[in-house]
Amino acid sequence: MRDVVQLDAEYLGRLRRRDPDALQSVVDEHGRRLYRAARGMGHSATEAEDLVQDVFVTFIDSVERFEGRSQVGTWLFGILHHKSQERRRAVAREELNDPVDQIFESQFDGRGSWIRTPAAPDRQAGAAQVADAIRACLDGLSPAQRDVFQLREVEELSAADAGKILVLTITHIGVLLHRARTKLRMCLEGKGWGRLR
Repeated sequence: MRDVVQLDAEYLGRLRRRDPDALQSVVDEHGRRLYRAARGMGHSATEAEDLVQDVFVTFIDSVERFEGRSQVGTWLFGILHHKSQERRRAVAREELNDPVDQIFESQFDGRGSWIRTPAAPDRQAGAAQVADAIRACLDGLSPAQRDVFQLREVEELSAADAGKILVLTITHIGVLLHRARTKLRMCLEGKGWGRLR
């Protein structure tokens, strides 16, 4: 973890008293990483912002339970993981209630014209193509694989920290990471992006 603040008893006490400066230091230190992780876990920009806010609200509401045995960042990523899982379950329930016809019809206005015309494929180029390919390949991972990939590869957390956050053994973290890497490599190669190392 890249926590800057030392978790000494005095700082822990300030957090538990909800000292504004101590809380602000937590937000400053971890806000961007949590947002990036939420985006990497497949949430839209708006959802990611909402999730990060939920993480900090939960942190403030439950800071008395934080004993300082782990780094603040590890604890925050644990909260993010749980909030992300809750959001995914809610979205899955909503999708069960949305008929395909309604979703399709929502793309057109009353006269049958596109509300927003789809972009022409030839307009996608360079970095946008790579980003789209990576995004599509990430979408092909299971939620568990995607979470492990995000925490280990993007956030550079240790297997032990990722295991604590996701409540998985280090071995299971390794298996999920290996499968994620393999799927991503095969997907990107299948999209014509050559052999990735």
